[in-house]
Amino acid sequence: MKRILITDDMHASIMPMLEEIGFVPDYRPDIKRPEILSIIAGYEGLLIRSKTKIDAEFLGYCTKLEFIGRAGAGLDLIDTEEVTKRNIQIFAANEGNRDAVAEQTMGMMLCLFNKINTADNQVRNKIWLREENRGVELAGKTVGIIGYGHMGKALAQRLLGFDVRVLAHDKYNPVPEDEFFAKAATLEEIYEEADIVSLHVPLTDETRLMVNDDFIHLFKKDFYLINTSRGEVASVKAILDGLEAGKIKGACLDVLENEKMDKLNPEQEELYTQLFQKQNVILTPHIAGWTHESYQKINQVLVGKIRELIMN
Repeated sequence: MKRILITDDMHASIMPMLEEIGFVPDYRPDIKRPEILSIIAGYEGLLIRSKTKIDAEFLGYCTKLEFIGRAGAGLDLIDTEEVTKRNIQIFAANEGNRDAVAEQTMGMMLCLFNKINTADNQVRNKIWLREENRGVELAGKTVGIIGYGHMGKALAQRLLGFDVRVLAHDKYNPVPEDEFFAKAATLEEIYEEADIVSLHVPLTDETRLMVNDDFIHLFKKDFYLINTSRGEVASVKAILDGLEAGKIKGACLDVLENEKMDKLNPEQEELYTQLFQKQNVILTPHIAGWTHESYQKINQVLVGKIRELIMN
């Protein structure tokens, strides 16, 4: 029987699900890279989250590896070109946490627009300010979604009942002209018309620091920025400058350029300190997609893809 090494924490349901389709799973969530390299030659499958980079060095040890499954969305820690050269199949479980990401995005947006974060803190301190916490409605706004894969489309579906206009753009998976939940748009149309911009792109060389000063100033209107994709897609300095200038009216950031708070360099320390003081910024610790339900759904998606792989 073929063996699968699981190197990251996953819901316990993964074990019986893999056994049911004929694999022997080896669950090692505490394993470190050196030990992985010493044993990976004995496995046909690998399931990872973010334990280590899958690079040329790593793949050099994979003498019989047939597939790599990413327990989540995004393949930025995997050298997909090197993997493909070795005829190793690769897949992610984007479908497993699309609902969670979409709901988190909606929640952050509504929290920002209605000042729920600041109002909650004030009331807890017996400060009762109504006018200062007057909110803004989503109805009538234009939402630009950049990246219209599983996450972007799930957000568009949830926006359907809010009386907003949704423009969607995806460079590599063009939005169908007959898409029900959004209107296919160019980036230029989003720059021209969007009141809110939500990012749902993978991290690649092309999208790294995509949100910079030039990007922000391409927008005709002052706008709200939402990032639940990858932190390195958006420059914290550019976001902070945009907020200071009023070009960015508010931001919802589930991800940041550097998420290792104990390893910020002096410049990042200063930028983050300023960002964290902004009342028109909602911050969460990379938890979009991180729900109890998605924890299990990711397993279902991964096992489904492995089953499909072995049947073909």
